[in-house]
Formats: sequence, C-alpha cells, structure tokens
Amino acid sequence: VEKTTAVADEAVSNIRTVRAFAMEDQEQELFVAETELAMLLNENLGFGIGWFQAGTNIFLNGMVLITLYMGGYLLSTDKLSPGQLMAYLMASQTIQRSLGQISLLFGSVIRGLASGSRVFEYMNLQPTMPLRGGKTISEFDLKGDIEFTNVTFSYPTRRQQCILKDFNLKVPAGKTLAIVGASGNGKSTVVALIERFYDVNCGEITLDGHDIKTLDPSWLRQRALGLISQEPILFGTSVMENIRYGRPESTDEEVKEAAKLANAHDFICSFPRGYDTLVGERGTTLSGGQKQRIAIARALLKNPAVLLLDEATSALDTESEKIVQNALDKARKGRTVIVIAHRLSTIQNADIIVVLHKGKIVEMGTHEELTKMHGYYWTLTYQQQEVPAG
Repeated sequence: VEKTTAVADEAVSNIRTVRAFAMEDQEQELFVAETELAMLLNENLGFGIGWFQAGTNIFLNGMVLITLYMGGYLLSTDKLSPGQLMAYLMASQTIQRSLGQISLLFGSVIRGLASGSRVFEYMNLQPTMPLRGGKTISEFDLKGDIEFTNVTFSYPTRRQQCILKDFNLKVPAGKTLAIVGASGNGKSTVVALIERFYDVNCGEITLDGHDIKTLDPSWLRQRALGLISQEPILFGTSVMENIRYGRPESTDEEVKEAAKLANAHDFICSFPRGYDTLVGERGTTLSGGQKQRIAIARALLKNPAVLLLDEATSALDTESEKIVQNALDKARKGRTVIVIAHRLSTIQNADIIVVLHKGKIVEMGTHEELTKMHGYYWTLTYQQQEVPAG
C-alpha cells in the first residue's frame, strides 16, 4: 500500500512532467501493477486471518461439544452433579468468548503491525548529530570568518566516492567568495557542510575560530547563517508568514523592511491582499523570481553574518535574474557571502573566486586575475560566451 501511494503521489506531484512526455498510460500501468500487488498481498493476509479464525472457532466449539459429551456421561454415572456441569459449561463459554475476541483482534493486530512498521522504523532512528546543544557566539563577537582546514568528505550513501579531499579554504569576514566549476565537483557540498547538513569525515570547519561541531546547530542556522537555494521552498500560508519564517518573533515592520531589501515589497503590495496573500502550495501562485525574492527576504530577516547562495539565480530567466541579482547585491553589504554560481556573469565582482575541480581548488583569485591565467576559469567563461551568428 505504501508503494502504491508513493507512485500515485509522485505522478500527481509531477503531473506537468508526465503530461510533457505523454507518460499518462505508463504511469497508469505502473499504478495498476502496484495496486494489483497490494491487492494480492491483502488477499493472502485475508486468507491467513480467515483460516486462523476458522481454526479457532472449530477448536472452541469442539471444546463445548466435548464438554457436553463428557458432562453427560459423568452425569449419567453419578460422578458429576447437574450444578457442577452447569458451572463448568458457563466457565467454558466465558473462555470461548474471550478466545473468540482474541481471534478477531488477531487480524487487526497483523494489519496494525504492517501499517506501523515504517512508523516504528522512524521512531527507532537515532539522529547522527544533535539538533540542539553546544556553545553560541554573542551577536557582538560574531563576525563571519569561515575556514576549512584539511577537510575530507564523502556522502554517507557513497562512502567510496570522495567529494572533497584535503580541502582548505579561508573566507574573511565581510568578503564575497564565489565558487565555480563543472557539475559534480563539490560546490554545493561546501554549503551543505557549512550548514551542518553533514559532518566532515576529517578536518574541521570553523566560524570565527570555533569548530562548528562545537556550536549549537539550532543557533548556527537561526542566527549565524542564511541560506538561499536554487529552488526556494515556500509554505502554503501568506507572504507575511513565509517571510516571518526566518525569524518568528519579528514584527510586521521588520518583515516589510526585509522585503524592501530583497526588492520584493513593490510586487507584494500589488497583490489585492498585499502581505496577507496566500502563496499556494509550494508557492504555485508566484513566479520563479517572486518566490526567490521572498526567499531572500526570509533569509535577510534574521540578519545573518554569513549568507550562502547556492545557485540562487540559475533557474530564472534573464529579466528575473537581473531583479534578483540586484536584491542579492544589496543583501551582501556587511556580510560574509559564499556564492555557488553557474552563470559566471553574476560573480565577476566577487572579492575571491575559487575554481573547484574533482573536489580540490585548482585556481583562486579575482575575475581579472583568473581570466589572465587562461586556465579552468577562462575555459568556463569562454564556454558561456555567446557565439556570434555567422
């Protein structure tokens, strides 16, 4: 049943992709196949429960018949009084009813255990890292220095594939660092490690000299870091509540100030209900650029010392990208910023540009310095340049 539900949910959630590739029939066949398998399993379960209950009833009724037969025999030979026989029959019927109820509950218990197996599995899981606990850095001492020292990392599901190896990187407070490189070379992994979505295998990552493993993960994500990803996730509530998600205790005015900083205030005010407008499930009523600017406002609301931009504009069209890029340029002021970039035109003004290749830094410098080197960065830039027609 779980697999059947997952197939249906996936098809409905990705209905545009299904329609775009005319895969309705194939998805229907897959759903029917999973449904038939679930039906077969339920039939087998039903037969098992039926045989168990039938056997139980035959056994219990057989006990009553044997009691009547033996009781009648003992009664006829004056070895048992009528009162004793009746008492024994009443006791037998009480036991019969109790065992009959147990046989009925057996089916419910089997179904409950089958349905709850995944729940029990999740309940028994132990987190690999605590959600809370550890030290914090005061607001006045928090600067935003980030440093990777001899970091080696591979994902838990791919232990044999090393993503970063002996990785060293220092990002001074208040500077903008851009990380570029071909796909699969560890760019987004750097952001994931700073956010402590994963812990490093070897080495350490420090924030203002403190190993992030010793810092309170909840404080780190709530106060020190602000993440803006490629595909922003919005909740099915109002614009106001989606922005306030960054800092729940903030006032309406603080939310609006964050929206202005993110170039979102004007388009929000153009909605009939303004900040009270419902964005729909996952923000379906908004364009990509609008969702991204709300996500920027949400991140800026908590005034993080470190801003992490994981390909924040790569999924936008040119016009939306310019608007969002202007918002990001304003958001960078006074913060340490780490940008994961696909479009190199968006990071040419970065203080430091790092080129990753196979999990290692192969080039580092400004846009002008790297361009003169005619190396990896120059090749990436050349590949993204428009080739003149003719």
